[in-house]
Amino acid sequence: MTSGEFARASRLSRKALRLYDELALLSPVQVDPVTGYRLYAPAQLEQARLVAWLRRLGMPLARIRSVCTRPGPEAAAELAAYWDQIEAETSARRELAAFLIGYLSGRDTAMNEAQGALTIRYAVHSEIGQRDDNEDSAYAGARLLAVADGMGGHNGGEVASAAVIDALRPLDTQVPAGELLDALDHAVRRASSRLRDLATSDPALHGMGTTLTALLWSGSQLGLVHIGDSRAYLVRNGEVFQITQDHTMVQSLLDDGKITADEVSSHPQRFLLLRALVADRDYEPDLQLREAQPGDRYLLCSDGLHETVDAESIGQVLRSVSDPDEAAADLVALAIAAGGPDNVTCIVADVVAAEAYAGTPAAAST
Repeated sequence: MTSGEFARASRLSRKALRLYDELALLSPVQVDPVTGYRLYAPAQLEQARLVAWLRRLGMPLARIRSVCTRPGPEAAAELAAYWDQIEAETSARRELAAFLIGYLSGRDTAMNEAQGALTIRYAVHSEIGQRDDNEDSAYAGARLLAVADGMGGHNGGEVASAAVIDALRPLDTQVPAGELLDALDHAVRRASSRLRDLATSDPALHGMGTTLTALLWSGSQLGLVHIGDSRAYLVRNGEVFQITQDHTMVQSLLDDGKITADEVSSHPQRFLLLRALVADRDYEPDLQLREAQPGDRYLLCSDGLHETVDAESIGQVLRSVSDPDEAAADLVALAIAAGGPDNVTCIVADVVAAEAYAGTPAAAST
């Protein structure tokens, strides 16, 4: 079949067929050496239609390639895992939309906060690893959790991460649910301004920056701010979800289908950040509003964990170790045992009903 015939039969455009050929998703069985015409076999129509269906689901090309190269049962499991992730993300957006509808219609959020009285049991652990200095900074309090991973050489990374955490620290207080995202956004802008001031006063700090991942609670609502490649995970009903997206070159290439998941760990640009809080330019962080539930567990970590320890091992600890302090310590220990090439910081927090937890957590930082 010519590419035109195949395109009509598969209901894919010829442009899409060229892209899928470049990505080795759907290669022609023959290319005419003189004309360059691409020829396809009728037997390839089934895979072409599968690709089209998966694209209609919104699946990234890299994930489609993974599904298409697996045996049937494994491909089905991969698709189920993808859809679970989509449903979790859709639920978070639905919660944000519902909250904003209520907020814009003038409903009183104070009642929701009182009804959703939750608190957290948390722990934070950090180790230097094989680095000379610990450029990670963290804060864990009753309403605020935050991890920042500094960069910039010399003392720049350490200064940047500490400055950003200091800018967020005042948020560990009563913030109305309707102001969570504004409070986080304003705190990040203050932090960015602080980085610029520090770099202006000390030329040695030019180019410094930091990642940031933070959660801020109010009743049953929580705000999430994220930029860089530190991460936040949610454990709910025994399932582990990564709820942040890495702002890295390899993640962008992976999303575009230009590399496979297996190529990420060896890619020469795997540590290149596309977004971070830096002294000499402005990048917008991701902001989310989420609904917390009793029984939820959250993990915030620097890339010293997820670059060294595989997702399955992280999930195993989060699901099986009930005490937050032990879980955070075990995760850090896994990273160190795997060589610990980078600083590693973990915060583990369990969401519990306020009346079920009489303790008064004290703020902790590293």
